[in-house]
Amino acid sequence: MPQTTVNRMTVIHVVGIGLDGETGLGDRTRQVVNTATLLVGGSRHLSYFATHTSDRLILGDLGQAIAQIRQHLAHTANPSVVVLTSGDPLFFGLGRLLLLEFPPEHLTFHPHLSSVQLAFNRVKVPWQDARIISVHGRSLDELIQALQQGASPLAIFTDSTNTPAAIARLLAALDLPIRYQIWVCENLEGTEERILSTTSETDHLAQLTQHSFAALNVMILKRIAATPSLPATLPLLGVPDQMFLSFPDRPGLMTKREVRTLALAELVLQPGQVIWDIGAGTGSVSIEIARLCPTATIYAIEKTAVGISLIQQNCQRFRVNTIHPIHGDAPTALRSLPAPDRIFIGGSGGNLSPILDTCQQQLRPQGRIVLALATLDHLTQALTWLQARPHPWQHHLLQVNLSRSVPLAALTRWAPLNPVTLLILEQILESA
Repeated sequence: MPQTTVNRMTVIHVVGIGLDGETGLGDRTRQVVNTATLLVGGSRHLSYFATHTSDRLILGDLGQAIAQIRQHLAHTANPSVVVLTSGDPLFFGLGRLLLLEFPPEHLTFHPHLSSVQLAFNRVKVPWQDARIISVHGRSLDELIQALQQGASPLAIFTDSTNTPAAIARLLAALDLPIRYQIWVCENLEGTEERILSTTSETDHLAQLTQHSFAALNVMILKRIAATPSLPATLPLLGVPDQMFLSFPDRPGLMTKREVRTLALAELVLQPGQVIWDIGAGTGSVSIEIARLCPTATIYAIEKTAVGISLIQQNCQRFRVNTIHPIHGDAPTALRSLPAPDRIFIGGSGGNLSPILDTCQQQLRPQGRIVLALATLDHLTQALTWLQARPHPWQHHLLQVNLSRSVPLAALTRWAPLNPVTLLILEQILESA
């Protein structure tokens, strides 16, 4: 039967402590602190033990602190070093560094409740599947990726540069097609504990950017099923991504605003045309066309039931009634549709060549096809199809590499969008 063993070689105890100080420690951990020959910690941590009679070392330069701990161990009979740290030492804490500097058998950890654990319990959100991200002295890249993926719930460790206000500015700049409930939890378990709750609506984020927060804070973000309200006026071209209802599990899966704008220009739209939008997704391209050309008839072909529902909801949302959602796989779903003047292909479901075959057969004279291709494989497949045509098409390529500016505390950086290649095909009329 397994036996519980006590590490007799421990010379360094790493003690997690909260804002409630010594009163938050258990009797056994308090005894460990009381018998320390060297007490190490920040000024706040050491202040909880003002009457302790051992030597003290205020943590400043970590390299110097490690050297002084080694010296104490080497020149003290029966040494017992206690390092005081916040929360759980092995959770984004000092424990990782100490394990690099000292043998594991010389260390024992006495964790306190972590700030993340406290924060989730304060806001009453289950956190077994939470994604935890630290921007404390780190780049925002991981956080940006998580937000664009719609990760939820999120816990974010901030710092004096990447403050909650700075993260609110980042959220506003990312123009996300989803909404978050946001909590900023300050000074947890302290006498000045405060929790601010808001959402990622544009006006709420603007207010959040004006707040100042205590240095000890954790942000919690949880996705909410909120429908973003449409402003009183929308641009005639280039509707912001966040205005469209999107896939719950893939909020970024849509043709981005900048790419939509370029694709619409390459379609050379005219009034009264019949247009196919193949792989329509959320219907963002179809809705842009319907708003630009009210007399056009648009068929939005989408293979997923969720996508069809989103197209219908977005049509109602933008009050357009010239879009016909078609639930089915291309090319089969295309064969019963009226012949198109223009075709946009945003997704092919692995059937790109058969789809292009059907498009070639059905496209009206002087028609145009615009493909948005996100991978080299699909681009190669499309070009191979094109080269095999007995009667060549006039075509050109547009490589789209765009970046959006995002705030980086008081600075600004670029966040690239996924590269997309637009392949534009135009029929060549045979000479008489």
